[in-house]
Amino acid sequence: MKLLQRLIGFLLRSVVGKLWATIMLLVAVVLLIVGGFLLQYVDILTFQDAHKVKVLFVITAIIGFSLSTFFAFFLSKKIQQPLLQLKDAAVKISMGNYSARVHTRSSDEIGELANAFNHMTEQLDKLIHDLNHEKNHLASILRSMGDSVITFSAEGKVILTNPSAHLLIGQWSNIEQAWDVREGAEEGTVSEVPIPLRELFQSVMEEGKDATDKIHVLSSVWSVVMAPLQSGGVIRGAVAVIRNVTEEHKLEKLRRDFVANISHEIRTPLSMLQGYSEALLDDIVASPEERKELVQVIYDESLRMGRLVNDFLDVARMEAGHADMNFQEVDLSHIVRRVHRKFLVYAKEREVKLHADLPESPLIVKEADEDRLEQVLTNLLDNALRHTPSGKSITLAGKIASVSGKSYVQLRISDEGQGIPAEDVPYIFERFYKADKARKRGASSGGTGLGLAIVKNLIDLHHGRIVVESSAGTGTSFTLLLPVEAHQSLS
Repeated sequence: MKLLQRLIGFLLRSVVGKLWATIMLLVAVVLLIVGGFLLQYVDILTFQDAHKVKVLFVITAIIGFSLSTFFAFFLSKKIQQPLLQLKDAAVKISMGNYSARVHTRSSDEIGELANAFNHMTEQLDKLIHDLNHEKNHLASILRSMGDSVITFSAEGKVILTNPSAHLLIGQWSNIEQAWDVREGAEEGTVSEVPIPLRELFQSVMEEGKDATDKIHVLSSVWSVVMAPLQSGGVIRGAVAVIRNVTEEHKLEKLRRDFVANISHEIRTPLSMLQGYSEALLDDIVASPEERKELVQVIYDESLRMGRLVNDFLDVARMEAGHADMNFQEVDLSHIVRRVHRKFLVYAKEREVKLHADLPESPLIVKEADEDRLEQVLTNLLDNALRHTPSGKSITLAGKIASVSGKSYVQLRISDEGQGIPAEDVPYIFERFYKADKARKRGASSGGTGLGLAIVKNLIDLHHGRIVVESSAGTGTSFTLLLPVEAHQSLS
């Protein structure tokens, strides 16, 4: 009994059952109609009039055919309608409309298909929404990254970049032709991988391992981390993360140079202090005059080391922004005359002419540190005297100058000394400039190599500018521009 009920329920819920029931119903109707018509005439006609019987069968067949056609059309319409809805929904989904649904109340296989289709579209809509959310999230992360991220296909074509990488590729593309000529690239070679990354890209694609490298492009240094993109054991591309480490590279080089330079500067006075001290301890010196001379050398070298330490501390404080400045209104002509008088005796001893060329009107600066500016002029004039031979002259000049419609005090220290080679001029404001033998101007100099670095930092603190003009054998000229008004700077 239960099996029969299940069978009947299945037939009523399935398309096959509905077709079977419809056909059975149609056959029953036809038989009833035919029987109804025939029963009326069976006794009357007793099949004596064959023509009437034929007409009766024709009429019955026409009625049965019409009813069969009507029921068949009705049934096909009921089956076709949800199928057409499924087709329309599938077309909408293929066009990107994942909210399309099929609305049917049928409980047969077509209804189950429609319900499964709606569930599939809901899951697909949710999946696409999640993917778009993840995509936007990833795009936001990539856009906010300061590093450049580039994804390459296995053929070397760029698949994905963030804005920083897009700009970087544009910059590097301007130098591609020069690189190709220098490296002798073959004609017809096509690759979207920027030339600075090609060697690393080929290595990653061949070995299938992460690789890191530092590349130099023009005056910049870039750190590159490149990793392969693998799928099923097959390398299908690579992703590169590129960071500009130019400043870090410069700082590292500066640190190494500083250690080397300060070691060079300190080693000589320490050696002399140790040597002469040992000579005194071992009583090698015979006469009081020699002993006094050794003590004087030890004293001079200790002063030199003191100056070196003090100068270095000054530079460190200025570069860290911790310099103590006492800004007030200052007449620079008074400072220039005071420094001129201070060095007159020293200049006469060296037989160097020292001139001061100042206007009668004062050179007022509304915001300046008088002691610091005197230190600047003292350092510059001391350098000029140490590198100007006898018989030559040094000039200190000052005047009011106008730059871009703004007033500045221009101070100029010019000498007729040894001069600086043109290729060395850009380096003279670096710390320990003299410590680099390749750029050393004179072996007799007793400076620490920090004087010009201090000068540059002090002028920067006054929002001014210092410019040097020099060539070997023709002398050197330092020009200072200091703003007259407070809170005014050179652009």
